[in-house]
Amino acid sequence: MSALTLGLLYFGSTLVAMLSGVPIAFALGAVAVAFMYFFMPHASLDTVAQNVYEEMSSITLLAIPLFILKGAAIGKSRAGADLYSALHGLMSRVPGGLGIANVLACALFAAMAGSSPATCSAIGSAGIPEMRKRGYSGGFAAGIIAAGGTLGILLPPSITMILYAVSSEQSLGRLFLAALGPGLLLVVLFSGYAVVRFRREYSDAKQAQAESGATAAILHAEVYSRAEKIALLPRVVPFVALLTGVMIALYGGYATPSETAGLGAVLALLLIAAIYGVWRVNDIVPIVNATLRESTMLMMIIGMSLLYSYVMSYLHISQSTAQAIVALGLSKWPLLFIILLMVVALGFFLPPVSIILMTAPIVLPPLKAAGFDLIWFGVVMTIVMEMGLIHPPVGLNIFVIKNIAPDIPLLDIIWGVLPFVGLMILSIVILCFVPEIATWLPRAVMG
Repeated sequence: MSALTLGLLYFGSTLVAMLSGVPIAFALGAVAVAFMYFFMPHASLDTVAQNVYEEMSSITLLAIPLFILKGAAIGKSRAGADLYSALHGLMSRVPGGLGIANVLACALFAAMAGSSPATCSAIGSAGIPEMRKRGYSGGFAAGIIAAGGTLGILLPPSITMILYAVSSEQSLGRLFLAALGPGLLLVVLFSGYAVVRFRREYSDAKQAQAESGATAAILHAEVYSRAEKIALLPRVVPFVALLTGVMIALYGGYATPSETAGLGAVLALLLIAAIYGVWRVNDIVPIVNATLRESTMLMMIIGMSLLYSYVMSYLHISQSTAQAIVALGLSKWPLLFIILLMVVALGFFLPPVSIILMTAPIVLPPLKAAGFDLIWFGVVMTIVMEMGLIHPPVGLNIFVIKNIAPDIPLLDIIWGVLPFVGLMILSIVILCFVPEIATWLPRAVMG
């Protein structure tokens, strides 16, 4: 059987398994084991557990459950709500300041949690009711939180970045640094849109008031005095201190990424114990349970995805596909466009974890041969996968928001997130024209 036929059969079987409703980890594992049975020596079945263990024994992957523990410690306490309320007060005088506060809260929480759903849940549970209470439309409020939550897979400590570093054999420290500039770019774009959309909704409310006399909640902005704003600062400072400490440990060369993850988890637990009194066994158990559930799910997906990639490599599917892409003779930018289009299509069905582990063996060799910086590409690919978190049919963040605010129609949520998808596309175009946004900081800090 030719490599082309085998590859089509392999990916076709994967698609059928995915659409059947089987959990992703088991779908990938089942397809891999089935092809090992039919197309590889039967003795290879005896090494399934060994292969999975060896692939997962990377010290870099140890950082994942530790970063998840840090995020759970913040998310399961009142920390997320306090962070949001403090930023809301500090931005109260800015037009659309409540929307900007939600974007900033998502960015800060994402930089501590490293998880998109956790960011959506922690900030959205407080932010969406507050925005709607103050007259923001349901779709607008949902779009801000859903899009802000996607920063969880871009800003350090991004679990997606950790997996990309393992798959591409690139420096995790450089990847984390490279993500900061584009992350800030997205925060600016999201905040700018929040201001523009707020002004439009405010103007519509003013017009409706003039015509009918009805007063909308959006016309009454809550104003905080200087003393009240100063009183809110202690709610933000501990988070900034935690984030700064972790960054100094990582980029200052004092700790490896795995050690930094452990440091962040310990500091987060100490933070919630000291400020919120979360130290009793009954308080800690939900944090540990959430960490175990998410870590187990992710590690199962990672293990099965790596086994899937191993089988794909053994059967020369990935090598043949990469050679076929090179043989197309595409110039540099059309090649990138085709690959990113493929990532977008996969984002309709798969989470970022699976996309990275399945596509890295195929797309990275042609991109490297074309002269692309794989650190830069990792950032661009992550932004493309962010889009997959907020566009149908999977759109994980869409369903997280629907769970938080069940009274907002699903169609309104989808229309609310589409402008943010456009802003992500704009950021990718900007990064293509100005790659230094991603590449300058790693070079400046690490040489």
